[in-house]
Amino acid sequence: MPLPPHHPPPTQSVARTSLPGNPLAPSAARRFVRAALADWTGLALPAAATITDRVADDAVLVVGELVTNAVVHAGTTVELLCRLEDPAGGLPAALVLEVSDHHPTRTVRHEHQHHQDDEDGLDEYGRGLQLVAALAECWGITYRPGLKTVWARLPLDGWDTCPVPGAEPAIQRGLRAAEILAPAPRRVVRDDHEWAGRGALSFLAEASDLLAGQLDEDLVAALAGQLLVPRLADWCAFWLEGDGTEGGGPRLARVWHADESALEALRTALEKEPPHMPEPARTGPVPIPWPPSPSPSSSGPQGSAAGGTALAYRLVVGGHGLGTLMLGRRGRARIPDAVTALVEDFARRVALAIGAARRYTRQVTISRILQRGLLPSQLAQIPGVDSRVVYEPSDDGLAGGDFYDVFQAGPAARRWCFMLGDVQGSGPEAAVVTGLARPWLRLLAREDHQVGQVLDRLNRLLLDDATEAAEAAASMVAAAGDLPGGPQPPSQPQARFLSLLYGELVPLAPEDGGGARCTLACAGHPLPLLLRPDGSVTPAAAPQVLLGVVDDVGYESHTFHLAPGDTLLCVTDGVTERRSRTGRMFDDGDGLAEALAGCAGLPAREVADRIRQAVHTYGETPVRDDLALLVLQAR
Repeated sequence: MPLPPHHPPPTQSVARTSLPGNPLAPSAARRFVRAALADWTGLALPAAATITDRVADDAVLVVGELVTNAVVHAGTTVELLCRLEDPAGGLPAALVLEVSDHHPTRTVRHEHQHHQDDEDGLDEYGRGLQLVAALAECWGITYRPGLKTVWARLPLDGWDTCPVPGAEPAIQRGLRAAEILAPAPRRVVRDDHEWAGRGALSFLAEASDLLAGQLDEDLVAALAGQLLVPRLADWCAFWLEGDGTEGGGPRLARVWHADESALEALRTALEKEPPHMPEPARTGPVPIPWPPSPSPSSSGPQGSAAGGTALAYRLVVGGHGLGTLMLGRRGRARIPDAVTALVEDFARRVALAIGAARRYTRQVTISRILQRGLLPSQLAQIPGVDSRVVYEPSDDGLAGGDFYDVFQAGPAARRWCFMLGDVQGSGPEAAVVTGLARPWLRLLAREDHQVGQVLDRLNRLLLDDATEAAEAAASMVAAAGDLPGGPQPPSQPQARFLSLLYGELVPLAPEDGGGARCTLACAGHPLPLLLRPDGSVTPAAAPQVLLGVVDDVGYESHTFHLAPGDTLLCVTDGVTERRSRTGRMFDDGDGLAEALAGCAGLPAREVADRIRQAVHTYGETPVRDDLALLVLQAR
């Protein structure tokens, strides 16, 4: 990570962590820094002897500001590094804090870039870097591919008299930081007229950019609160209504206040008296009496002593209310029209983001339920054979097209069947075929059909089903011809192609050689590979045509002895077609066989884990296809 240019290589102690890009990250970062400083002090490290309470407080304040900046302006995972440096090269001991996010296209905002004529010198974007500059000896920003790092160096020893050029005595830095943090004179000065022009457009554009793609409704509310406070309001709160699957009324999802010390009292007041919104739902501002229970002697976050005003907005999408946004200002009889109109536009964007997050959550939930129904709840244990499955759908929000199963052909049968298949496409279309193929295969296997016959019948079933779908589509076109405007052909029926590796295992007694007799057939699927104990690898089947493509195909099977110590590897094309940056596939040049040969002597579990790891590390980008592999190893 980058350091000040004059910095020599000192002796270091390093602590690092990764934090989620959500509103809980700053508090977690502060706790982490305090814990790291306590650990170093407990270990009696030389530089740790100079860690004072003031240094710890400064470090916690700086890291809180840097992590908050990363969460608000990047929204990605945040990497935090703390480094304790011994004195070196005439420089005192120091604590270096580095905060990195994965959105380097967003530049860190400097205070002098906005509204230099504000009477208190602070702009709408806050005081984070101004505070960092006041407390640190030096700080900076470094951009790397896919990473932006903001670092700050806090001296630990001799800083009051340190001869470093440009050094600032600690008392002056402390006063300057206190001035920035002082709550009484340092109020955010808002230019409400600005929100009638370019300022409003910039704010809405930034809000849309930050909220777009957020897939959790609580995170949407948290980010929206940070955008509103303190730019447009002194405090705000979000109530979110249920999506219809849960009982109960709206829940108070997020409360935000410019003064953190007033947060809990505000939350208590809001939980006691939530806003009452008129029906039917509308998006315009609704004045809310504030404080809710005036008292001449009351003060604090409700604003009773100073007075104030509050507005509430319904969060509505498509005529359905999703929740309520409430915001308030202290010491004002009313909020200007330019601001209320801007917040109304902002509330629409928040509602759209919450609606999108709920749709995604609902889709993921349905997909997971569907996936659980499409895949076996557990795999059968085969006598004398160890098995291991790896299954990773490419998209958690969609049911994958890959499927697998290991089952006994019947309660009294001494045959165990296994399958690994891949349906063309993904999502609902693939799920339909998967939902048909796996039960059909189980049924055909238990009717005592041979391996080749099972594939013949499954092929016929897929073709018949596709024919029925095409006939239904043709009927819909003909029926539409009688409607005004002529025929409106429906979407083209999805071709139901399926690649499949299907086989049977019959365990053998020791006097018959042990292991198992394996019979399998491969229909348009990556060929299974057989690993012998000596490290040799050979294909265990011959290629044949996909299922659901051609009628009257006679699928043939191959039988061999899976001897003790032999390993059979079955994979889908998510393994073989994994691509590197150059476009080369993982199985080009027998890459899969080479990787499997390196697994000689390993148990089934370790073979599966090693192949999986090899696939993931082969390319620089995440795996974009469903990944499934099955390992069968005779004992």
